[in-house]
Amino acid sequence: MGPFVICALLLLKVTLGDACTSGQFTESGQCCSLCPAGSEVLVECGKEDTKCTPCPKGKFSSSDGLGPCKPCTTCPSRIPTHASCSATQDTQCKCHNGFFFLSQFGLCAPCSKCTQAGEGVTRECGLQGDTKCEICASGTFSEELISTKPCNNCTQCSDSEVEIRPCMPYSDTLCMDKKLHILSRPPLDGSDTPQWPGANEEETSSATGTPKFTPPDEGSSNNILVYVSVLAAVVLGLIVYVAYKCWRSCKQKRALSKARAAELGASPEGEKLQSDSGVFLDSHSIQDNQPSKGTKRDSKQDNRLYINLPPNRQEEVECLLQEREGRGWRQLGAALGYEPEQLDLFGRGEAAAHTLLSNWAQKEGSSLGLLCSALARIERPDVVTALNSPTQGVSVV
Repeated sequence: MGPFVICALLLLKVTLGDACTSGQFTESGQCCSLCPAGSEVLVECGKEDTKCTPCPKGKFSSSDGLGPCKPCTTCPSRIPTHASCSATQDTQCKCHNGFFFLSQFGLCAPCSKCTQAGEGVTRECGLQGDTKCEICASGTFSEELISTKPCNNCTQCSDSEVEIRPCMPYSDTLCMDKKLHILSRPPLDGSDTPQWPGANEEETSSATGTPKFTPPDEGSSNNILVYVSVLAAVVLGLIVYVAYKCWRSCKQKRALSKARAAELGASPEGEKLQSDSGVFLDSHSIQDNQPSKGTKRDSKQDNRLYINLPPNRQEEVECLLQEREGRGWRQLGAALGYEPEQLDLFGRGEAAAHTLLSNWAQKEGSSLGLLCSALARIERPDVVTALNSPTQGVSVV
């Protein structure tokens, strides 16, 4: 074949490349044909055009192409067959709603969702495979962030509306009624004709032909000043209120610290008990909060550790805290200094009260005096009585 023919063929390929679907040509420059669905290539394109043959039994080809037929899928025993394999369609295995058959792994996989803004479903998840998503074409949109629906058609503004924002793949058209006249001023002569800002700023004198300037209305400027003044007053009031609350809180904390320091300095029996939340209590306040019923214990016995209580006594206390919802283990945990996130974590188990007290008992200073003080603050004298009831034959010191 001469150089001229080769150059002509190359030129023909470049010229017809976009029109040739297969992208391949014969030696004579003819576009190679694709094998239709249900067939495969018998003789590849070369000197002559492509020759095709039907797919053998057990294989299929669902689209036009130049590749071989694919083997049919076999549904697993636990997944029913919806449609048998044919020459143009693979076996269809029926999964439950929300799932599709993944032939590569032979199992039902959960359907995907369109997760990008402006995407819509072009093929629903089902027998044909997983969900297929594409960016919404011109004239359509989707405002859902996680979508399982196709794109919607854009709204067309009516003759009585004006388009403020055009339709985009992620938002619909924004229209406004022309009669709203948001930017208009009230007419000076009482007529219904709206006057837009700046319409009367320049008027041409019929006699001289020179422009005449009309000063703008001062009412709108005065209104803006009033609004700004009110807003500034509100902000200033909020700042003063917050500063006052902070000052008062600090003052109360200082007074409370001085009172406790004076009480501890005056009483030789005063003891500081510190919980994880940083709250300090003396033994007298703990003793006052304990119920009058049952056996009272002095401040020297408040140093007993909860972890040394007999198991049956701990179970009794945990049951009392687990049964009450209004003032139960969660309120006790807050009084002991636990954060809400920690309490939520304890609440996931079946025995939340046991988890809370077991965790607290491992900490330093987990004495019965501190626990009784926390129970008194949440008004649970019954649990304090159970803690202070006498034990027989078991020492908890």
